Amino acid sequence: MARIAGINIPVNKRVVIALQYIHGIGAKHAQDICELVKIPSERRVNELSDAEIIQIRETIDQNYIVEGDLRRSVAMNIKRLMDLGNYRGLRHRRGLPVRGQRTHTNARTRKGPAKAIAGKKK
Repeated sequence: MARIAGINIPVNKRVVIALQYIHGIGAKHAQDICELVKIPSERRVNELSDAEIIQIRETIDQNYIVEGDLRRSVAMNIKRLMDLGNYRGLRHRRGLPVRGQRTHTNARTRKGPAKAIAGKKK
């Protein structure tokens, strides 16, 4: 079991796919990390040596903001917007879509389950 950035990454998957289990590392960053450490894309996590795992861990620590630090940073950015009271902050505060989506019919993920309105039926 390889543990990188506080996450147990799956052993039987390819390294590029397994690195994407870390919050803050997507397909492009995983590919870049493998190129920096010089690991072929078809290698699996259980085929990695301890030295290669340490290299991957050091590369991520030096070059990327991941997991807890990234979550904290995003939360602080959202809190800053809400404290400023600008439009995006108000939308976050009310739990509505932030990026201009319509709310008349859709936006159920952001608004939650539909609530019945008394006297609406005609």
